Amino acid sequence: MGDRSSVLQKAGLPHFKSIIADSDLDGLCAAAVLKSVNPEATVHFAHAALVRSGSLDHLIDRNTAMVDLPFHPNCGWYLDHHQTNRPDEQEEKAFIADGGTCHWEATPSAARLAYDVLSPFIDLSHLEEIMPVVDALDSGQISREEFIEDGPILQLSRSLSMREPEHMQRLLGMLAAGTRLVDVLAHPDIAPHVSRAKQERHAAQMVVEKHTTIIDRLAVCRMDEKGVRSNGYLVTAWAGDKADACCIVHGYSDGSIDTPERPALSASFYANSFLPNGQGRYDLSRLATALDPTGGGHANACGCRIQPPGLDSNLEVWLEMWANRDETLSIL
Repeated sequence: MGDRSSVLQKAGLPHFKSIIADSDLDGLCAAAVLKSVNPEATVHFAHAALVRSGSLDHLIDRNTAMVDLPFHPNCGWYLDHHQTNRPDEQEEKAFIADGGTCHWEATPSAARLAYDVLSPFIDLSHLEEIMPVVDALDSGQISREEFIEDGPILQLSRSLSMREPEHMQRLLGMLAAGTRLVDVLAHPDIAPHVSRAKQERHAAQMVVEKHTTIIDRLAVCRMDEKGVRSNGYLVTAWAGDKADACCIVHGYSDGSIDTPERPALSASFYANSFLPNGQGRYDLSRLATALDPTGGGHANACGCRIQPPGLDSNLEVWLEMWANRDETLSIL
């Protein structure tokens, strides 16, 4: 495989001094792949709203690799797989002409893209066990049985949060350094976070059961002001075959995108991937971008921030679009 310092040159890839990645399991594993080829790189974890708001502009230059986040023309290396993040043809041409390197592929995860790009040049075999789960989680391919079983990788994924930067960086360092998954999960600094995530799922489950309403086959879950978070799997598993998709409201009315411990109000939309043919029917990203130009993601998993005049008004717009989904959201 050769000396790591020469891998990027051999692969024809740009040098980078810093990495900015999403703060979920996909972003973390993608960052670990990149950091494995450049251990000295500094990693900043973020989320899409921070990029789109300009809050991270001061961190982004031609020495920055960005992965699993919206496109930024000032970075040096861009890797992603979200349809709504993809630069258009003119943006990509201008970016490359100005010295940038762009890898956008419709892979199941951004980590898979990074893995595919670098695995021919560096040993990433320690990630082979976790990669299929990362792919499945990020592309909605986890089965209901796997979700209910709640294995250690799913628990690990829920332990990740910008509220826990030391945990994120410790886990990143272990994965970038070649630590096997079994040793990661058993590490005394990691195991308590995984255990906490397992306990928090029970609290989130109670909120789902008490505060979810199914409206015309859309499960609307109100987690706002309650101090818990969840992705769509928990809500759609609870809804079963009564819902085709869900809308989850998170955060606080007095929150901010700059305060991870008290985030701003936001909404996430997920297709019910547990149903036969549950994905590919509706483009939910149209909901995420209907009111928030900085919203987006995948057609079957996306999100946005709540926009003025407020949550009730936003929900009214989304429910009207959903009521007319065969015209407004249909992919077919």
